[in-house]
Amino acid sequence: MDLGFSDDDEAFRAEARSWLTAQLDGPHAVVRGRGGPGDEHALFDERLAWEHSLAAAGRTCVGWPVEHGGQGLSLHRQVIWYEEYARAGGPGRLGHIGETLLGPTLIHFGSPDQQQRFLPGIVAGTEMWAQGYSEPNAGSDLANVQTTAVRDGDDWVVTGQKVWTSLAHWAQWAFVLCRTDRDAPKHKGLSYLLVPLDQPGVEIRPIRQVTGSSEFNEVFFDEARTSADNIVGAPGDGWKVANGTLAFERGASTLGQQLTFTNHLQGVIDAARRRGLLEDPVVRQRITDAWLKLRIMRFTTLRVLSSDAASLSPEAMITKLYWATWHRDLGELAMDVLGAEGLDWSAHDSDDPERLTPLHQLFLFSRSDTIYAGSNEIQRNIISERGLGLPREPRPTPTTT
Repeated sequence: MDLGFSDDDEAFRAEARSWLTAQLDGPHAVVRGRGGPGDEHALFDERLAWEHSLAAAGRTCVGWPVEHGGQGLSLHRQVIWYEEYARAGGPGRLGHIGETLLGPTLIHFGSPDQQQRFLPGIVAGTEMWAQGYSEPNAGSDLANVQTTAVRDGDDWVVTGQKVWTSLAHWAQWAFVLCRTDRDAPKHKGLSYLLVPLDQPGVEIRPIRQVTGSSEFNEVFFDEARTSADNIVGAPGDGWKVANGTLAFERGASTLGQQLTFTNHLQGVIDAARRRGLLEDPVVRQRITDAWLKLRIMRFTTLRVLSSDAASLSPEAMITKLYWATWHRDLGELAMDVLGAEGLDWSAHDSDDPERLTPLHQLFLFSRSDTIYAGSNEIQRNIISERGLGLPREPRPTPTTT
């Protein structure tokens, strides 16, 4: 991939930066820098207004094809948009799950009727989505889901439990991986359903985390219903469709995530400077190491995105393990730089007494990075088995009595 940008690309960058600065210095100043990891519960109404302003300006779904309501931006310009968004302190997106996960899935796997029904609401920021994958006994082993869906006339009837469901308490819909054939092998008996959350038979319980926020939820389905037309693909195609969704998760928006990481690293550097630690050789080496690894992360991601088989390339297999470990280590560096200050959990943000300081928030939330979206252990199994062709990890042999 050519890592340079044309004059036209740079003109696009300048225009995007100007618009973002005007909005986040002006009518949407209150949401600047808010709603990121560990802070996703903050300022819902204000961030929803931001979603509507993005939509009105044609700045949602920038990588979607134009015929589906997107902007059809090239990869270079998607990279520019997400980088400038993070650089400007754009807030955490309420529409992220619909825009980056479900939308591309429907464009690739959905029927024309499903595309016409659901894509416009995502583009406009008027319908929010949640991801119904993980369960208490089906996290890393996603194919072990036990939530069932049974056909009843013109409906599917859904019963079961999902957990760690981001933003479900604000979403109108969830895409839910269900077991529709109990007699089929566990990877074969799954289906991918679109389920309305505002109905009898759905209970949503927020999970309060150590950061004090509660963006994750438990979701209980007790004979909840959805139309038979709201199945993506055919019954039994759920594993294929669900993995397609996970592949889309590694899209161009990850470049914006990395610029957010740059902002976190700068916060650590500022703290080290304030505490007179920039001349400490160990601290300097750790900061330099973090900077170098962040640059490697960027170039690896660009290579992955430019590959014709991005989701299958060896580079793609290492990305989640790499960034999750890097971000967790940065949180630990932040606490080491703060020293005794790092132990003072009462040191709240002066602008919001209920909010932890950014470095405390970084440390606490980054502990989860190596667990969610595929734990480090599972990522290593994927690399060894699919990337390196090593034998599968030994499975326990069932015992008989």
